[in-house]
Amino acid sequence: MLSRRHFIEGSAALGLVAAFAPAALAQARRPASETVDVAQLMQPGPLGDVSIGKADAPVTIVEYASLTCGHCATFHTSILPELKKKYIETGKARLVFREFALNQLDAAVYMLTRCALNADGKAGEGVDQTRYFALIDVFFQQQRTWAFGGNPLEAVTAITRQAGITQAQFEACLNNQAILDALNATRDRAASAFGVESTPTFFINGKRLLGAQPAAEFEKIIDPLLPA
Repeated sequence: MLSRRHFIEGSAALGLVAAFAPAALAQARRPASETVDVAQLMQPGPLGDVSIGKADAPVTIVEYASLTCGHCATFHTSILPELKKKYIETGKARLVFREFALNQLDAAVYMLTRCALNADGKAGEGVDQTRYFALIDVFFQQQRTWAFGGNPLEAVTAITRQAGITQAQFEACLNNQAILDALNATRDRAASAFGVESTPTFFINGKRLLGAQPAAEFEKIIDPLLPA
């Protein structure tokens, strides 16, 4: 389980991945252009997938991201809005967002975003994911305040309180070992099965794309996949 101290310890250890990174990250690097098995990739983790866009969109972008990753924040605040407008809101693509916790602070905050769905953090059929993605957006927008500021606990508490998470729910969530184990399992599978070694890592209909690339780089992959 995680606790209040993990906000302090996690904040101090943001560049140190060793405590949370799976052994699979030490394996040989895989080609940035590699295409992975789509059927395997689309099997959701133990908490279920969270996504935006139409389920039957011809293109699926799977993103593995860390909330404390600056490049991930850049993608979500500067690049994703353009992709949303051109592809997601028009039904051409959907984004499946998967948590890849790099440190204790990352894991703690991801636990809280999952608890925004429900007490067990699962994204089953009929579960409203609006509050989850609203929180993800705020955490990326305010990343410097809570992840790199002097009091991450206070900053994160303020954000979650605005989202309607009570203090009792906050404490209960951080003590939910099942959610933490599931998040770790999602990260470990990403590393071992798909060679995810850094964040953000994207798979566009299975084709790997690394980093917060300009929207034009996504377009080069997406456009040929769309129906004529």
